[in-house]
Amino acid sequence: MNARLSDLEKQLLGYRLTTAQILYHMPDTPSLLQEFIWQNYDLAPKFPKLYKFLDFWEHKIDGSLHSVYVAKKEIISPNDTRFCDAEFTLQ
Repeated sequence: MNARLSDLEKQLLGYRLTTAQILYHMPDTPSLLQEFIWQNYDLAPKFPKLYKFLDFWEHKIDGSLHSVYVAKKEIISPNDTRFCDAEFTLQ
């Protein structure tokens, strides 16, 4: 996909805002659980960008993964579309 597409164009192509809560252990403190939040536009349900990031994490980052929680949201949905009868300008 072209990285220059706007967020709206991505959504029209089926991409959804995806948030992943990644819990992991650092090697020096294995009993302590750390959290990392990843957010990007991705294609559900296969999430290719998220899986690419997690693959990178597994091979290049020392913190071992504990769990990953994923949420997605369609930013533009039928309930969000409204027509307005007036336009105001603040000066």
